[in-house]
Amino acid sequence: MTRTEVTTKTEGSGPSGYAAARLRLLQQEARSGPPRRAALAGLTDDWLTGLFTAAATRAGVRGAALVAVGGYGRGELSPRSDLDLLLLHDGSADAAALGALADALWYPVWDLGLALDHSVRTPGEARKTAGEDLKVQLGLLDARPVAGDLGLVASLRTAVLADWRNQAPKRLPALHELCQERAERTGELQFLLEPDLKEARGGLRDATALRAVAASWVADAPREGLDRARRTLLDARDALHLTTGRATDRLALQEQDQVARALGLLDADVLLRQVYEAARTVSYATDVTWREVNRVLRARSARPRLRALLSGGLGARTAPERTPLADGVVDADGEVVLARAARPERDPVLTLRAAAAAAEAGLPLSRHLVRHLAATARPLPVPWPPEAREELVTLLGAGEATVGVWEALEAEGIITRLLPDWERVHCRPQRNAVHTWTVDRHLVETAVRASLLTRRVQRPDLLLVAALLHDIGKGWPGDHSVAGEVIARDMATRIGFDKHDVGVIATLVRHHLLLVETATRRDLDDPATVRSVAEAVSTTSTLELLHALTEADALATGPAAWSAWRASLVTDLVKRVGAVLAGEFPDEPDDEAPSAEHERLAIEALRTGEPVLALHTQPEEPAGDGEVEPVGVELLIALPDRPGVLPAAAGVLALHRLTVRAADLRAVELPNEVGEKADLLLLSWRVAAEYGSLPEAARLRADLVRALEGSLDIRARLAEREAAYPRRRGVKAPPPRVTVAAAGSRRATVIEVRAQDAPGLLHRIGNALEGSAVRVRSAHVSTLGANAVDAFYVTGADGEPLSPGRAAEVAGEVEKALG
Repeated sequence: MTRTEVTTKTEGSGPSGYAAARLRLLQQEARSGPPRRAALAGLTDDWLTGLFTAAATRAGVRGAALVAVGGYGRGELSPRSDLDLLLLHDGSADAAALGALADALWYPVWDLGLALDHSVRTPGEARKTAGEDLKVQLGLLDARPVAGDLGLVASLRTAVLADWRNQAPKRLPALHELCQERAERTGELQFLLEPDLKEARGGLRDATALRAVAASWVADAPREGLDRARRTLLDARDALHLTTGRATDRLALQEQDQVARALGLLDADVLLRQVYEAARTVSYATDVTWREVNRVLRARSARPRLRALLSGGLGARTAPERTPLADGVVDADGEVVLARAARPERDPVLTLRAAAAAAEAGLPLSRHLVRHLAATARPLPVPWPPEAREELVTLLGAGEATVGVWEALEAEGIITRLLPDWERVHCRPQRNAVHTWTVDRHLVETAVRASLLTRRVQRPDLLLVAALLHDIGKGWPGDHSVAGEVIARDMATRIGFDKHDVGVIATLVRHHLLLVETATRRDLDDPATVRSVAEAVSTTSTLELLHALTEADALATGPAAWSAWRASLVTDLVKRVGAVLAGEFPDEPDDEAPSAEHERLAIEALRTGEPVLALHTQPEEPAGDGEVEPVGVELLIALPDRPGVLPAAAGVLALHRLTVRAADLRAVELPNEVGEKADLLLLSWRVAAEYGSLPEAARLRADLVRALEGSLDIRARLAEREAAYPRRRGVKAPPPRVTVAAAGSRRATVIEVRAQDAPGLLHRIGNALEGSAVRVRSAHVSTLGANAVDAFYVTGADGEPLSPGRAAEVAGEVEKALG
């Protein structure tokens, strides 16, 4: 039978009618969620039943059934879901008749543009395939009859479930491995900026795996909130399908606001927070369930050995050994549980004591323990007693083991009960590619990183608590550091710190970005820069803590936030500030002498009157985490001071497809051959090739000379590059922001630029500053992920800082040039 004949003969089954009814159903805004998914599955059932009945009658096929498997079998059809169908038969029909029946079913589905996963098998073939292919077996666990011989389907379901339960000791470890491989490949849904709602860890695949585990009768997942979490993920996928018109499970950035509106939510942040909370519920249930599966399977494998021991008269324990860990807390079979004599209702510190003991031992908290503590533990008095504060510090200082324990407490609402302000950061997204984690997880990760730095500070307790609280102001209006200072002060008081320690923690939270921002965006040779930091931290002990917090925060943010270069700048700043606090720093030091290499280039530039360049590949240096990291390539330029140097140099680098990772420009005076002082510009650039190899220094120098002479039209060349520069469609970068840093320097005006990094950005900034008739005394450029954060120290033609009005005017002109 040809495809045309099949289509013609099935028109009476109403494919066009089904398509129209399907479209009407999907357009009903008042009908969404589980009711719409169930209605769509029912509508599809009716249509396929009509197709099956008519085609089976024509082909004379008996002893056959149409079976929905997978998501369709569960009655969870999203607008663009695949149809997973099995044509089951008892083997009595001949191949031609079965082929005609299958064609009559599959072709109408394809004609409507629906994705189809199909197979034709006998029950024996289905069981055999399931035994060989775990994914097939998982799909059959949700098998549901659509049309035909119901008894045939019921018999297959019974057999498949029996096979699954009998093979559980072998199949469940394989399923666990499959889930782990998928998690490594796709990441954690609860932390992804563009999460895959189905495949990522904590997504719909994991929720389905938990159903399969429950069907094995080996273990059951925690039920609390799990169904609601699945509904949240399914609802988000429905809205994503309707918004994009595609069968996609990836919640891309450019579609998140539309999906949020389709779900009646305020914005993409609210959407992501709901999705993250759902994923966290699924992930926690997954961890608990697989831990229980492994425990049960270990116990089962031990039974034959136990019987052998008993039959040999050697005796054996019938219950797991209970090893004391702390007062009221024991280790039983690899989990932390309460001692039999423990009384949570009389011991308010028991929750934190159990958590600290578990983290120190590197063991998980028993789910039953956490639930019992959540239900019965007495609340801590406010302020907390010293023991509670000490147990919190112990928990935070336990390193990587802290994360799992903290998540177990958070899953049962214990963290927000202990620290009510935690609710605002719970599952709060950070829509910034630099950040790896949600706000709450980032805070815990920062404490984990800080635990490795406690030997560097005199008060590790203050470091760990400040690490936990440093971003607690996110989610409140305004600057999160300012809001966080107020909240941290309240929380530290609640935890039981005295007035002095509360003040230190508040200062650390208020200024947790001070060191890295100052080190990478300000001129460290300017006394005002160093003094401003010294005034903010006040004491050497606070400086010591802030230095460690800065490193821990950056390391917990993501790979783009920390490097050996940033670490060296921060260390240099800390050294200078420490000298000021010790009273050793002169008020107005002379400008720092250039390096020997730069001085050599400067002398050559003075002699020739032309730019002199040197290109050096930097050796690998140890990064903050103990690994090695290539610093990149350093480009040194020296040339007589003249207008247009910054835009010309930046433009030439952009033309050669060199990305500027960091840059430093400073004006110096050096004696020339006759002993007179001459003005020179020294530029230090850290660059990397976008792709391919680095250009030769001679080519860069030749193009720089042409640019300064005006024979190289950089603007036109960069405009061609800009038109071809790849940008992700649908993603609109935030507008650039140019500000004047208040009290940034007494010797110059500091213009700070924050913008989306792009080829030629520094060239455009330089042109705007040149056009404003200001002199760039020094420039400090840094790139953080997709963002450029640059600071320019400028003066008027008279060498003095700009007036406030003139500075605001220059900032406006630069911002206009970047808009």
